[in-house]
Amino acid sequence: MTGSRVSEKTNGIRDVAARAGVSQTTVSHVLNETPHTRVSEETAARVRAAAEELGYRPNRLARGLRTHASDMIGLLTEEIATTPHAGRIILGAQEEASRRNLTLAIINSELNPDPEVDSTQIQAFLDRQADGIIYATVYHDVISPPENLRVRPAVLIGARDEAGLIPAVLPDERGGAASVVDMLVARGHRRIAFAASADDVPATRGRLRGYVDAMTRAGLSTDGLIASGGSDARGGYTATLELLDREPTAVFCYNDRMAMGAYRAAADRGLRIPTDLSVVGFDDQAPLPESLFPALTTVALPHYEMGAWAVAALAESIQGKQDGSLLAAHPTVLNCPLVERESVAPPRERAGA
Repeated sequence: MTGSRVSEKTNGIRDVAARAGVSQTTVSHVLNETPHTRVSEETAARVRAAAEELGYRPNRLARGLRTHASDMIGLLTEEIATTPHAGRIILGAQEEASRRNLTLAIINSELNPDPEVDSTQIQAFLDRQADGIIYATVYHDVISPPENLRVRPAVLIGARDEAGLIPAVLPDERGGAASVVDMLVARGHRRIAFAASADDVPATRGRLRGYVDAMTRAGLSTDGLIASGGSDARGGYTATLELLDREPTAVFCYNDRMAMGAYRAAADRGLRIPTDLSVVGFDDQAPLPESLFPALTTVALPHYEMGAWAVAALAESIQGKQDGSLLAAHPTVLNCPLVERESVAPPRERAGA
């Protein structure tokens, strides 16, 4: 005999079952997250610990052949991968998918002004046996999904299904805007102006409604305190110059880029932020808010949380643990938290007041 081969033992499901003191069927149910099975959390934790100790992983290919499941979900984005902040949606989706032992496949499509969604790219996921599909849109309030988006479980990010059949998750634009006004009122402001976007998109309408809601609730007038401009620094500059003629003590801007223009307008009028004028933005679009001086108080969009929520909801639906039709009936709205920095102070006493 000229040599010998030493074979390294590979632990299997039988070894995990023996280590955990349960049946092989129980191990299979726990590690494959089989729906509608009665396994206590204590037993499941013991099985997962045994599998980790032995370095055992389920054969996902074999499982897929048995169950016709691929453990892959598709994320179809609408130019989201190329926008500054929406990478957070992808990160949230990826990390939640990884936590659930799922593979996330991503297709980035062109911005579609038509609420009719193209079925071609959805079909690409179906051809690859995706267990479910997430569609993330940029501007649409309501969309008309093609029939093939309903072939498998699906979730929408940033839009609602016209027919109300697909679960959706949306940011609470209205509530986020209202929280800005509430904060400014609590700091003593009464003349709070709003530099609105001239773009007719859901975010414009939601943030304007939130501003008006909170001003009305506080017993404050909005007359002459709303001006519109492009949703960029130039638009914020022109809108703020118009508003400063009406002597507000605070300017709430539609987004952080408009707030950047508001800073320039204040400087051109010889006003200091926040001593003479408080400024607030929306989006928390890194690195802009912390790059301004003083650092901008703003509202954060829950991009990461929406991505994670979509994957979690989709996984629960795929596994039969959740009825997607119940979620579809009432879209989930996630909080837009206020991020306080240095651009807000109590209003100064005006000369002669």
